[in-house]
Amino acid sequence: MKCNKLLLAFILLLGFSVKVSAQSDDDAIKETLYNYLDGGASGDSAKLNRAFHYAANLRSLSNGRIAEIPVKKFIASVPAGGAKWKSNIVSYSYAGTAGTAVTEEEFDTFKYVDFLNLLKINGEWKIVSRVFSKVDKGTLVAANGITAPAANTLKAGNTTPAGKKPAAKPKPSDDGW
Repeated sequence: MKCNKLLLAFILLLGFSVKVSAQSDDDAIKETLYNYLDGGASGDSAKLNRAFHYAANLRSLSNGRIAEIPVKKFIASVPAGGAKWKSNIVSYSYAGTAGTAVTEEEFDTFKYVDFLNLLKINGEWKIVSRVFSKVDKGTLVAANGITAPAANTLKAGNTTPAGKKPAAKPKPSDDGW
């Protein structure tokens, strides 16, 4: 009987620790994204360095060619007073040690849309790549053929717009390729 109580206590404790871990991953990912967004807006290179892995790559298209910017050069190019953008986390998702996020940085006449890849390295979420595009302010991010809603209509970790059904799960026989 005492063994059953210990086993039950262990199972409950394990379930609680898994829930706490998932919540802390949500918080850690958002902290990384806000370090990037707030650091860029204010010109805080310490926050930017906390957000990015030192070997992160940043890519976009320039004149039809892939342009790569080293992360150190990107951080050094942020103006001393900051980029003065208004930012938004559109969505993020993760599983295990890998994650992805979409953010927007809006200026007076245009905005950047970032597609960020993150890895959990030594217990910390870091941006390891940024692929971005400069677009008109009114451009909306599309996902799975539907336009993504504003960030405030999404719950943390959920990228399905309110009122929409999530995509059908693959059949067990589908190998995903």
